[in-house]
Amino acid sequence: MGVGTSLIVSLVQIFSLVIEIYVWIIIIAALISWVRPDPYNPIVQILYRLTNPAYAFVRRFIPTTIGSIDLAPLIIILGLKFIQIFLSNLILGSL
Repeated sequence: MGVGTSLIVSLVQIFSLVIEIYVWIIIIAALISWVRPDPYNPIVQILYRLTNPAYAFVRRFIPTTIGSIDLAPLIIILGLKFIQIFLSNLILGSL
């Protein structure tokens, strides 16, 4: 395996790790939103700052509520997982 191939594999793994971390951030934010957290808590504010831009992007194009259930986190997680699998297979499959 050459240096270029190792670099590409490493970049794909880093990209995959970043997606996994963001998926967990979305899951934690969704779980915390069910218990009505203190909006002034710094951890809650960080979670909302990290997730609200993605939620707003999805909500702009797709109606994400069914009753009182918000499906934006689920849609984002499915989209991120699709991108992660697609790009990993596309890039690593061509090596």
